[in-house]
Amino acid sequence: MKISDGIEKFIIDLLNSQSGEAEIGRNELAQNFGCVPSQINYVIQTRFTTERGYIVESRRGGGGFVRISRIEVPGDNYFMHIINSIGDELDCETAKAIALNIYENGKITNKECKIILSAVSNKSLPLNKPVCDKLRALIFKNVLANL
Repeated sequence: MKISDGIEKFIIDLLNSQSGEAEIGRNELAQNFGCVPSQINYVIQTRFTTERGYIVESRRGGGGFVRISRIEVPGDNYFMHIINSIGDELDCETAKAIALNIYENGKITNKECKIILSAVSNKSLPLNKPVCDKLRALIFKNVLANL
């Protein structure tokens, strides 16, 4: 297992044990994993994004901390919240992160996730980037509205 994966798993386990919110010290976590604090920053910045369902608050300095909260959206509003957050354009990586987050939250099956990802992949939308990202956003939102 890569160190980044281990750090991510540790933070997710911490979130699960603390009702979806955890406060960590970058330096302490880096010491526990035998890495530099910038490695912790990398994991937080790439794996705990709003697209993946997290809010990150950070304060640097001697008493610095990182607070990570899982975004909880009531079941009835779940897909509508995502639809409203997408906007007019959606790149492939963000679409993948959102779809995987929906799957990991148990709102869609693995098969539904794969179908969504296939429908909005670059292979399915062989157009120039601005047109592709606009079309991807429309398709993604339409699929979610019909689930």
